[in-house]
Amino acid sequence: MDARLVLESVGISNEMIQQSGDWCLAVPDDQVNAAFAELQSYRNDRLAETEQTLPPKAVVFGGAMAGVVYYAIFIGSVAVLADTSAYGIDWKSVGQMNAGDVLGGQWWRTITALTLHADAGHLLSNLVFGGVFGVLAGRLLGGGLAWLAIVMAGAMGNLMNALIRDAAHTSIGASTAVFAALGILVAHAMHPRYKTSTKALVRWSPLIGGVLLLSFMGLEGERTDVLAHVTGFVAGTLFGWIGCRLPEAWLANGSFQIVAGLITGAIVIGAWLLGAV
Repeated sequence: MDARLVLESVGISNEMIQQSGDWCLAVPDDQVNAAFAELQSYRNDRLAETEQTLPPKAVVFGGAMAGVVYYAIFIGSVAVLADTSAYGIDWKSVGQMNAGDVLGGQWWRTITALTLHADAGHLLSNLVFGGVFGVLAGRLLGGGLAWLAIVMAGAMGNLMNALIRDAAHTSIGASTAVFAALGILVAHAMHPRYKTSTKALVRWSPLIGGVLLLSFMGLEGERTDVLAHVTGFVAGTLFGWIGCRLPEAWLANGSFQIVAGLITGAIVIGAWLLGAV
């Protein structure tokens, strides 16, 4: 029927007939070539429209799993060191985020607090969700850059939390960074590397989904620092907004990702060295 309408629209007479159980279009002998040309042009136009409406595939960058492995090893190691008071250090005392101390100049606590956990359950939860969101962020930004953004956004989230809280407030846990990773995913989804002509509701749906996940996962629990989760999410959205605008050639560069990963490790280790001395 589509083909018949196409031919009729350009004045080519045709008739539907049935042959061997199939429906066919019959046209006059002198209009066969013109009919084929019109139908081929119609198919080409439809194919072009389909290609324009299909969103381009997101580019996936390397190092996502490696980043998660290092994340798990690092916070697992800190948990063991803190539990055994290794080197005679009270790790939680020197590393926790204390609002008064942070605003008094001990900025490194915004980073060290991300690696501490209250108990095994707290640690396991952040390993699972941090691993999931970390892999997804790593696939979008590359493993090294993604974890640099996650750590920096987590630190910013803790700093924002300290600015709002009273001086005696303390908190620990990687969950601020975990929700920062969620914010990075939301920012990337809202501003894809290749823009598409989607409706406003579709463009804003990642933010709606991210807020719902934040509400479901980050606003419950007796010892949950809700504000830290919210500030981490906000900071992650900001870093994600920056990350998705970086040149694709940088993100695809293995050396760039390795350097970003080394900087991430140096920042965290450096923060602990400042706290321990």
